[in-house]
Amino acid sequence: MKKDELLRIRKILEKTQRQLSAILGISIRTIRSYEQGTRSIPAYVERQLFFILSQQQEIMTTGRLCWDVKKCPPSRREKCPAWEFHCGTLCWFINGTICQCAEKENWEEKMDVCRKCEVLRSILENSGLINTK
Repeated sequence: MKKDELLRIRKILEKTQRQLSAILGISIRTIRSYEQGTRSIPAYVERQLFFILSQQQEIMTTGRLCWDVKKCPPSRREKCPAWEFHCGTLCWFINGTICQCAEKENWEEKMDVCRKCEVLRSILENSGLINTK
């Protein structure tokens, strides 16, 4: 996640730096350093922000399920935690999912894959964070 994305999300959520720091459980100094670009934004903060956006948009009840989007066969679904825990619109929030037929080594690697996926992209598009045109 880049600093301008974090700032746009904070504006979409209509939160001050102080309010966002309380929501994320981090210091206001940390939020400031993220927005100034002096500190990189960890994957866990990115996931938390995307989760908050998804809840705000009620994507949980209207979003398309990842296994339908990816056309996963039953054999792959049964091995995936998103399927196991009935989290087809939160697949990007759960580690150990097997998108592209393999688990990812770390959260950064996973988020790189998830940012290209239609499930997460729909959240980002509905928030105005990415353009479809």
